[in-house]
Amino acid sequence: MDRSSRRQPVVVLGTIGHDAHIVGSSVLRIALEEAGFKVVFLGAVVPAEEFIDAARESAADAILVSSLYGMARIDCSDFGAKCEEAGLGHVKKYLGGILVTDPEAWDQTEQIFRAQGFDRVYPPQTKTDVAIADLKRDLGLD
Repeated sequence: MDRSSRRQPVVVLGTIGHDAHIVGSSVLRIALEEAGFKVVFLGAVVPAEEFIDAARESAADAILVSSLYGMARIDCSDFGAKCEEAGLGHVKKYLGGILVTDPEAWDQTEQIFRAQGFDRVYPPQTKTDVAIADLKRDLGLD
């Protein structure tokens, strides 16, 4: 199938839990749209279930979760299992931001969230082009 006949890839994006930090997600939304993605933008203070519902309703290819207030361990607990239960095991799951308040070495932090079902986990200050390149590669769009 050539690129012109492919459907536009769909991603769900938002800031999870009680986190009201929205600027990073807003910047990522614009970058994703410019890169050719359809973005279902949920905004801030979004429960995990709302990400899952939006992904199911939009037939999303990926869910991108932002967390900048350090409570991702709580907010993202069993996120992958919840996606599996909802029939979304095939959907790519990405997480980025300031994920913990008392960080371990990055590889340990990354392992925690991979164990919760995330395919990719990004540290603070990750550039949008890094995540977009990974997303394109993971979805077979590059």
